[in-house]
Amino acid sequence: MKIGLIGDSLTEGRPGVSFVNILRSNYPDITFVNHGKPGESTKSLFARLTKTTLETDYDLSFLWIGVNDVYSKLLSVQAQPVAKDREEFEEYYRKVLDFVLASANKVIVVTPALVGEDVTSTSNKEIKELSVLIESISSEHENVSCLNLQSVFEGYLDKVDSSDYISTKVMRVMKDVLLYKKTSRIDALSEKRGLHFTLDGVHLNSKGAQIVADTYSSLIGQLINEEKESS
Repeated sequence: MKIGLIGDSLTEGRPGVSFVNILRSNYPDITFVNHGKPGESTKSLFARLTKTTLETDYDLSFLWIGVNDVYSKLLSVQAQPVAKDREEFEEYYRKVLDFVLASANKVIVVTPALVGEDVTSTSNKEIKELSVLIESISSEHENVSCLNLQSVFEGYLDKVDSSDYISTKVMRVMKDVLLYKKTSRIDALSEKRGLHFTLDGVHLNSKGAQIVADTYSSLIGQLINEEKESS
């Protein structure tokens, strides 16, 4: 089985802890191809896909994009162009999905998860609006399903008391990439910031990476079972 993982720094696994490495450890017989790129917005991902041809033999692809369309508005410097409004976001998301659909038998679109661990924040309310839109787009395609990852994290955040810390300075994010590579150090910095599932409000610590890996795994397991039943 071959699985494509398309997205931004959360998929690439830097800064923070990589959920993809957990998946590779859990499923040594599956080929995972990581197409994550730091700072990617929906608009910049479309530009990348027009220049980079995806392989066309994926049994399953996960498309996890959109958090930087919200998060980048808080940053002191915007690394990538973002959609100017909901209509443009939808336009580019549909274009991206078309590229991914052409390369995979089945696609799971994943909603953005968090911009800060305060689920009541303005940014997370915007994430929720994008999630509704992404779910609506996915329902138009027979071989596309939607994973609402924000809802998954909300279930965990309801049980803890997190700070409202969010890294908004690009240099701070870069320092986290360069200086915090070991899981133990990432988790220690996360704890120091009063966070439970992220390093900086967006990127994953070990608990957050495990949640994503477990959630992806449940869907991968379903596909494996379906293939067994049909063979």
